[in-house]
Amino acid sequence: MDYKNVKPLEDFDWNAFDEKAGKISEQTANEKNAAYDQSFNSFTEQDVIEGTIVAITDREVVVNVGAKSDGVIPVSEVRYNPDLKAGDKIEVYVDSQEDANGQLQLSHRKARILKSWERVNQAYESQEIITGYVKSRTKGGLIVTVFENIEAFLPGSQIDVKPIRDYDVYVDKQMEFKVVKINHEYKNVVVSHKALIEDEIEAQKAEIISHLEKGQVLEGIVKNITSYGVFVDLGGVDGLIHITDLSWGRISHPEEIVQLDQKINVVILDFDEAKRRIALGLKQLTPHPWDALDANLKEGDHIKGKVVVLADYGAFVEVMPGVEGLIHVSEMSWSQHLRSAQDFLKVGDEVEAVILNLDRENRKMSLGIRQLMPDPWLSIAEKYPVGSKHNATVRNFTNFGIFVELEEGVDGLIHISDLSWSKKIKHPAEFTKIGEKIDVIVLEVDAENRRLSLGHKQLEENPWDVYESLFTVGSVHQGKIVNMNDKGATVMLPYDVEAFAPMRHLDKEDKSKARQGETLDFKVIEFGKDSKRIVVSHTRTFQEGTDSVREGDEKKGGRTATAKSVKQINESLEKTTLGDLDILQKLKEENS
Repeated sequence: MDYKNVKPLEDFDWNAFDEKAGKISEQTANEKNAAYDQSFNSFTEQDVIEGTIVAITDREVVVNVGAKSDGVIPVSEVRYNPDLKAGDKIEVYVDSQEDANGQLQLSHRKARILKSWERVNQAYESQEIITGYVKSRTKGGLIVTVFENIEAFLPGSQIDVKPIRDYDVYVDKQMEFKVVKINHEYKNVVVSHKALIEDEIEAQKAEIISHLEKGQVLEGIVKNITSYGVFVDLGGVDGLIHITDLSWGRISHPEEIVQLDQKINVVILDFDEAKRRIALGLKQLTPHPWDALDANLKEGDHIKGKVVVLADYGAFVEVMPGVEGLIHVSEMSWSQHLRSAQDFLKVGDEVEAVILNLDRENRKMSLGIRQLMPDPWLSIAEKYPVGSKHNATVRNFTNFGIFVELEEGVDGLIHISDLSWSKKIKHPAEFTKIGEKIDVIVLEVDAENRRLSLGHKQLEENPWDVYESLFTVGSVHQGKIVNMNDKGATVMLPYDVEAFAPMRHLDKEDKSKARQGETLDFKVIEFGKDSKRIVVSHTRTFQEGTDSVREGDEKKGGRTATAKSVKQINESLEKTTLGDLDILQKLKEENS
């Protein structure tokens, strides 16, 4: 076409064309802009998105993520994968949509870390088994890399079910783990290889235990020996032989029976599927020793054995391995007072005993050793007749008296009232001590009930026989008031004899009351020999007179002799024997 000869239209409206063209241009631009914006991916900062590598240079990797411009990441972040090339897909983390130069900033390293943490959390929640690389050793365990760039801690206790001494053998190796702990605040991860082993062991245990039966005999290997028993490996599951199930006889330690790594046959006594516990027995594979006990043994027979255990209540004697008898402490001596088995026997002693009871069905035997000695009570009346004097040992106190031992197996009681004629004893401990010797006289013998009644004061003449002739009712004596209370006064008469004056008998002739510390005349108004009580009155001395009652004044020499004799009695009290009573007899004759 020849454009040179074309002529413009003379009636063309250029204004209308410009207006229409302008409207079309604005609408088209908006539509185009919208379509353009929609053609880009929508993302924000800190998102992890997928992009395509456009180019790789020495310094950076250009990645198209569908944005208005391509983003870049440092080439150092992809050096772990030398096979990456243009066109490969890659995950990136949006650091900044636009830096100072208007460039989209991306990070492949951060994207990998975030993805790895997601996988760690998933592995923890699902308890899945993951693979990791043991990077190095550290204090208390190992450093492990999981999911390419997450460092986790493997404690030494979580490496294996058995103790590990050398951690270095695991360095630079691939291992399987379970994630057992995550600290999100500090980004710490703890893994365990032991958990995998335990799961396998538990599975094996469940399988083995499901086929176990009580009474079943299995072969096992001694895995561990403790003071209380032996652990036996039954091929993936352990059982325990308690020390009491190792031997019918008593042993002090399992090492006396088995050794480590020894192969032994065991019988299943019991098992608990829920707790994975298996009780085993070794001695049950041999006949019970009681079944081999001499069938002719019977009660009353003598038998020998060795003391294997001592308790306060008795001693266990082994008469043959696995067969024991008990000697109760009460069967060790004829003595009746409480003692301990340690007082008679010690572990290791060889003893001879009498069979008191034999229960083969319940496998029990009672023994005695006192039966080998004569019973002292069979001849008690001849050896300890009433009135005989003996020396005994104080063994025990009660509120009512003292138990003493005359010889092994012969005890007697001194009642508190038979300790002293003159002393008022509230408790026997005031009079003597445990273990001390004391002279006694036999008051009564009860052989049938094995009882001896003894006395101590009976070794002396009763001074109240003399007091009875000195302090006759109506006699007047000078006394000193040594104590007073609301009821009356305690008066000390001659020869240190105490008397009691009721309050109404303390009126003086001048109508005043006698006071503590005064020395006055007192008349005896009551004398109780059995109760050892003398009651006196000062008031009666001036109401009834005193002339006819001072009989002792007629013979001053006699009174002086009497005072001297009573003084001697008081000084020798608790020391005089039946053969030294001339003084008392003389006083009786003088005052009769």
